[in-house]
Amino acid sequence: MIDAFHLPGLAGADVASWDVRQYGDGAVHLRFPVLEPATLGAVLDGLVQARAEHLADRPFAEIVAVIDAVARRFLDPADPVRRLAEEALPAVTGYSPPMVRLILDRMAADWRADALERLLREELGDPGVLDGFRPRTGPGDGESGRAGAGDGGQLPTVGAYAAIGAGPGTGCGHDAAPSAAPLRRAMGPELAFHFFAGNVPGVAVTSLVRALLVKAASIGKAGSGDPLLPALFARTLAEVDPGLGACVAVTYWPGGSAGLEEVVFDRADAVIVYGGEAVVESVRARAHPATRLVEHGPKLSFAIVAREALEPSVIEATAASTARAVAVFDQQGCVSPHVVYVEDGGATTPRDFAAALARALASIEQELPRGRISAAEAAAIRQLRGAAEFAGLAGRGVELFASEGTEYTVVYDPDPAFDPSCLNRVVRVKPIGSLEDAAELVRPYARYLQTVGVAAPADRRRDVAERLARVGATRITDLERMPWPQPTWHHDGRGPLNELIRWVDLEG
Repeated sequence: MIDAFHLPGLAGADVASWDVRQYGDGAVHLRFPVLEPATLGAVLDGLVQARAEHLADRPFAEIVAVIDAVARRFLDPADPVRRLAEEALPAVTGYSPPMVRLILDRMAADWRADALERLLREELGDPGVLDGFRPRTGPGDGESGRAGAGDGGQLPTVGAYAAIGAGPGTGCGHDAAPSAAPLRRAMGPELAFHFFAGNVPGVAVTSLVRALLVKAASIGKAGSGDPLLPALFARTLAEVDPGLGACVAVTYWPGGSAGLEEVVFDRADAVIVYGGEAVVESVRARAHPATRLVEHGPKLSFAIVAREALEPSVIEATAASTARAVAVFDQQGCVSPHVVYVEDGGATTPRDFAAALARALASIEQELPRGRISAAEAAAIRQLRGAAEFAGLAGRGVELFASEGTEYTVVYDPDPAFDPSCLNRVVRVKPIGSLEDAAELVRPYARYLQTVGVAAPADRRRDVAERLARVGATRITDLERMPWPQPTWHHDGRGPLNELIRWVDLEG
């Protein structure tokens, strides 16, 4: 039995009953408190008070150091929190143990100090704006993600915070009289309300980390698919630094608990939501108009392979990189490709590339086995395979390359229209006349586009990237990096810190 929640200030007497859920055919049991609105309201009061005492005036470098210490524990195979995550998450999430280990290693690396410092510099220029007013010497107010010369400099070393002073400058008023240079300050929310999805472990923790960096207290509603990892993070944070741990609460409650959620909507000044369109629309309708709302709804990603990447000397590597992009997260991530467009005219035909991709997926199954799927998901895969076989018999040129079970499915389809996948390592390979054709083919899905993995020479990739950007894609990368965005990426086209902060200008 694992307590999959972290609610600072909650006493056992405050809980009238418990919700116990089993995962992995009973291998793991998670326990959550059944909360009343008044009880949750008291937790929120405690979060706000703890923020005032332990977070609002905490130097940003100290916050980074604490998060780094938590990340090191998740990366240490001998640490009890890492061992518990490895043992329980496969049953809770359905991912295979090797996939869980890979996700923990890659995700926790993004919570290390060097990654967080790069993110702070990239978005704020001078992270000192989180601690007080700083000179505004760049051409913008910082929302561009890059400050001007003289506004950045070196971050203080983690664990040895050095105060950064704000010196006066000169400028002109309306009458051209000398005055001080304008100053600026970045203010995070007092309380952030996170709606987490459960399809990709670690994303919820990253959201909590971003809120901590801008000095916001957080209440997180865990997703049913992964209610454990964010709670483990919050509890480990409290072990490393009880003050910061008192500023973060995480638990699960069933969807439709309107009474609980209204309590949080009334108090939170920022709401961050991850999920499908129905969830996002529901949150949008209930959030106060003045509340800062950050939406991360459903997204689609795909890959493009140029004819140069089909040469005999590189074809196997291209297929292997594509297979890994499909396999990581079992295709559940917003960065996972649904379709692979393959350019005609290469040494390998698009049809033969589909066969090579299937072989690569078979190989990666030995290293990163696909996780558990539901009966409905298995039925969807079989239905898709049946449709592909029927289309092949009808003379439409469709071919199926698949495992005996439902582990992986590659459909070669001459019809270039973009078709979203039913996921769980099901991918379509479609031929195109040239790389440039892909942008128009995905235009009908423009509002949902996110990541595009491109295997092409640098000069050709730059041109296709421009076309993809114009139709809505927000991240163009290579196939190897496709599953793992940089910590500094513009998540869905926006800076993840800037969309949380409020800028304050001090003039004159």
